Amino acid sequence: MSKDYIHSILSPDLDFDTMAAAVWEYQYQHNSVLHRYCNLLGLRENVFLPISFFKDFEIKTGTWETETVFESSGTTGQIPSRHFVKDISLYREIGVAGFYHFFPQKKYKILALLPSYIERNSASLVRMVTDWINAFGSPGSGFYLYNFNELEKAIYESEGENILLIGVTFALLDFAEQLKYPLPQNTIVIETGGMKGKREEITRNELHKKLSTSFGLKQIASEYGMTELMSQAYSLKDGRFVCPPWMRIIVSDIHLPSKILPYGNTGRINIIDLANFHSCAFLSTDDIGILHENGEFEVLGRIELSENRGCSLMYV
Repeated sequence: MSKDYIHSILSPDLDFDTMAAAVWEYQYQHNSVLHRYCNLLGLRENVFLPISFFKDFEIKTGTWETETVFESSGTTGQIPSRHFVKDISLYREIGVAGFYHFFPQKKYKILALLPSYIERNSASLVRMVTDWINAFGSPGSGFYLYNFNELEKAIYESEGENILLIGVTFALLDFAEQLKYPLPQNTIVIETGGMKGKREEITRNELHKKLSTSFGLKQIASEYGMTELMSQAYSLKDGRFVCPPWMRIIVSDIHLPSKILPYGNTGRINIIDLANFHSCAFLSTDDIGILHENGEFEVLGRIELSENRGCSLMYV
């Protein structure tokens, strides 16, 4: 993916449909796994590569050397997904641009509560937050495991600063239960979902209610991303996610993947991520959701018998 391509998909003049059509043709010709899959289905339209293929195949468009491999966390016994990345600097540029699309462009004291992620060297979430810290993190930004007292001290010593607290669900709940005072009102809290087997699963609404009450904040934000994607969607409130301009959600019938459903219907979440130029931009997830006419979408859970993972573990 050239710098010119990145700049074109980040441009305010992006024509998504035209670009997506061009990327589809290119990937159909140069991604051997996608090409074979289409041939087996006998289809060329409304085809989304099952995200589970990232467990079994090296998903690449073209031939190139790998700079980084992201691996999913999963639980014991699960085969991790592997996302082969050609140029990590492009991931950094997309991650920063995606964040700034939803949040004001300013400096933040970034405090990351990501146990079970920070302990792995191949987690894309850790790389994304590291890129945030390097791009717009103020002094004192950093990662925390289970040292809640130090995290609390870092927050309350940041009077007047813009604070960004991003955390995995179970760790945010643990932190909230021991918090002595409400968080400063200039704090943005982003939950990334997932209990990782540490706690009983709860709905996203229940989670946000608990965190809002404990943190003393009106809204809790959410991030929807995965190992296989270069981009992320965000929910600023009410559990409804919004994609950046270069990413789009399409909902299809659970049993007939090529049957696209109208707005407001529950089905399988498919994703077009134009930043996935080097891997595959057209992916079919195992998440169930609803796409609304204004482009917002909800994640309702997982398709039966699929593996649990990340932010999809919580039902709205």
